[in-house]
Amino acid sequence: MVAGVTRRGVVERTTQETQIRCEVDLDGVGKSEIACPIGFLGHMLEALARHAHLDLVLTIAGDLHVDQHHTVEDTGLVLGQALRQALGDRRGIWRCGDARFPMDEALAECAIDIAGRPYLSFDVTFSRPFLGELQSDLVHEFFAAVAMGLGANVHLRLLSGDNDHHKCEAVFKAFARSLELAVARHPRAVSEVPSTKGALDS
Repeated sequence: MVAGVTRRGVVERTTQETQIRCEVDLDGVGKSEIACPIGFLGHMLEALARHAHLDLVLTIAGDLHVDQHHTVEDTGLVLGQALRQALGDRRGIWRCGDARFPMDEALAECAIDIAGRPYLSFDVTFSRPFLGELQSDLVHEFFAAVAMGLGANVHLRLLSGDNDHHKCEAVFKAFARSLELAVARHPRAVSEVPSTKGALDS
């Protein structure tokens, strides 16, 4: 990766279950245009873009008459793939990032390693089955799919919280801040692969 090179990714996924298109610019300012049939998920994606300071355009459609699962999971997968495309060979990035983010009484923490090896540790529980219209159990599936598409090791943990809306928003914002740190350009290693092996696993 060379300083000044545009870091953008565009991914489309069309199946019998979902139709999703994602554009991402890692060096944006946090602008987003989200067309999502699940209101709360759209709200969380806007928060992710804003707090990761990336520009995001997402158009999402899916077989909601069946279930939300395909739509939420495929959205995470396409987002992760677009992020991975934008990073290219990942030269010159910090690779890792971690952050805590509060939302009123809720506090979440996240650590990310974009090393090419997908993994999700998700220590977050919700008390209600729905967050607005979003099935709360699918928050896990969303982040598992992002980790898979991006090729990242993601650890998410809720440290405290009572209100499910606050808890979920803290989780998304902690992820966003960690992602921003991980994809940031390292000022002293602009052309280096961030690994002692000289390569990142694919």
